[in-house]
Amino acid sequence: MQIIPYFLEHKKKYSGWRQTIHSHPELAFQEVATSDFVAERLNEFGLTVARGIGKTGLVATLKNGSSKRAIGIRADMDALPIQELNDFAHKSKRPGVMHACGHDGHTVMLLAAAEYLASNLFFDGVIHFIFQPAEEGEAGARAMMDDGLFEKFPVESVYAVHNWPGLDVGKMAMRPGPAMAAFDTFKAEIKGKGGHAALPHLASDTIQVAAQIVLAWQTIVSRNIKPTDPAVLSVTRMHGGEAWAVIPKSVELGGTVRTFSEQVQNLVEERMKKIAGNICEANDCEFSWHYQKRYPATVNSDKETRIALSAAQDVCGMEFVDPSTDMVTGSEDFGFMLQEKPGCYAFIGNGPGEGGCMLHSPTFDFNDDVTPIGASYWVNIVKKVLNSSP
Repeated sequence: MQIIPYFLEHKKKYSGWRQTIHSHPELAFQEVATSDFVAERLNEFGLTVARGIGKTGLVATLKNGSSKRAIGIRADMDALPIQELNDFAHKSKRPGVMHACGHDGHTVMLLAAAEYLASNLFFDGVIHFIFQPAEEGEAGARAMMDDGLFEKFPVESVYAVHNWPGLDVGKMAMRPGPAMAAFDTFKAEIKGKGGHAALPHLASDTIQVAAQIVLAWQTIVSRNIKPTDPAVLSVTRMHGGEAWAVIPKSVELGGTVRTFSEQVQNLVEERMKKIAGNICEANDCEFSWHYQKRYPATVNSDKETRIALSAAQDVCGMEFVDPSTDMVTGSEDFGFMLQEKPGCYAFIGNGPGEGGCMLHSPTFDFNDDVTPIGASYWVNIVKKVLNSSP
């Protein structure tokens, strides 16, 4: 493993930064103190910092040489609405909010790389360090882009990395093409004639209609989509009725859909709506439908994935980097950035996931041993891109 010695020498400092951020988590678009902390460090490194991009997002720019070539490196900063159950000294000081996905670690890995690169100007070009808010379901990447991210800070490619519990520390993984799924949500309301539960023939039984719809929807993935095209349809909400003997007038269903291609995404939406509408019509019920495409699939470009693979192999060793890892049915708003710019989203090992240390767990904590590896990876990305021909 070829970790840059500078990062090992300063590991204790980086751990302190990370634990400070962990102790003071902030939800989507509320990352004021986190942004302040990041901006203070970047200013100390001598970088130019632009704030207020996507509300609480910021971009630091580092230039060297005469080349106009530029890349973007992105880290996310937000926390989750989870009550932390850890008991270590740096646990969350904010009830009901915690860094349960390791964004505190992502932020510090990028800060560490920025500090090193500001003092080691070996590259020829421009680096934009992108510190993004609101990845957790609120599309902070889209907000930054709506604020002119790539117009104000033009790049030829953009990169991101996520810690991955269950993957050993010192290992990385990535894949060309779809890496993470699109994230859609849906809500359906079935409306009928309520009535007495003992006299169902005088009512439109919205509960059994909703049950029919849920079961029929499950045939979409198994019978309408090609078996080699991954898709997930999960109904996660079913609300209706409050009394033992009353058939409710309405039932609401809700949930999420995950797909990796626009064709499959559109097919699932079309079939869900048609199936639900037909079942409602057959049972004398009305039907309202809301479907939202929230995040696109995260799709890595071939060239940039090869660059990322080479950079990871230089740090971890060839045998410790998986170049064709499985697609993940979780979602990432970095997909918005990859719709506009080529790039690569990679995974970096966070160590064993046993004992509740999986992502979004109330006992999760980022592994500080990962920071020198991730920071070295970022430096190698810069070397690969800005010390080569386009």
